[in-house]
Amino acid sequence: MRLLALTVFLVSFPYCFSQSADSRCKAYIERFAQVAMAEQEAHGIPASITLAQGILESASGRSTLATEANNHFGIKCGTGWNGETTLRSDDVPDECFRAYESPEESYADHSRFLLRPRYAALFELDSSDYAGWARTLRKCGYATDPNYAARLIAIIERYALYAYDSGGSLKAAEENAAFIMDSLRALHPIRRSRGLHYVVAAPGDTYKSIASELGLDGAALAAFNDATCADCEIRPWEEVYLQEKLDAGPESVAKATIGQDESMRSIAQRYGIRLAKLKEYNPKAKDKPGTKLKLH
Repeated sequence: MRLLALTVFLVSFPYCFSQSADSRCKAYIERFAQVAMAEQEAHGIPASITLAQGILESASGRSTLATEANNHFGIKCGTGWNGETTLRSDDVPDECFRAYESPEESYADHSRFLLRPRYAALFELDSSDYAGWARTLRKCGYATDPNYAARLIAIIERYALYAYDSGGSLKAAEENAAFIMDSLRALHPIRRSRGLHYVVAAPGDTYKSIASELGLDGAALAAFNDATCADCEIRPWEEVYLQEKLDAGPESVAKATIGQDESMRSIAQRYGIRLAKLKEYNPKAKDKPGTKLKLH
């Protein structure tokens, strides 16, 4: 297994962002920061966690589920839901998701959803411990994505969303977040899962820009991630592996379903599998939402 040399990754390089992609995230934060802060005041859920989940689950409000059903958190119907519904392919084809009259209703229901006994462990944590909240959300089963916590943490740190957790006025929180973002270098923290080293892509990243930041080779980095274009923009919050991916998914996960706005390649990235091996396991699979894929 090849691993790119990481000895010079702390050298500071220009951080490349797509203005449109980055501005969409910032606009989403500006639109919903007050809503998230109000939910924290009412229920104790960190605003940073709520905002990061909203950005990730709804693609900053642009996902089909968000635009057509105002569902910003990917919450499924479950037992006892009597409201409007919509069908989307996620872990299995044509799953039932909740639909709302407004995004604000989605935010309120997200708080109610986390107040269930299943997520009781979250409320044993300090509201300032966003990393602990992110990891515990994953452990409690909020998402099947094995790197879900890392994605949330990356979003929170990229946009200094923890500034909204301290209470006080929205204006003060926005000023603090802006100061932090302007003052800190936007390096990608290197993470590790199943022995694989990776970073999480921010809006506007390319394999070339990440490689330049870490002192690596852009073409090799793209190849490790089954990409043919080192200069092309990476899907925000997707894993970027710094070494060859594995030949199989986690032992605990046998299958995955291509979700809405996903592809076979995005499943390969999520589970750290080489795309060629994933296709080998699923020779007749169609690359479209709702398709179930074997991971071994």
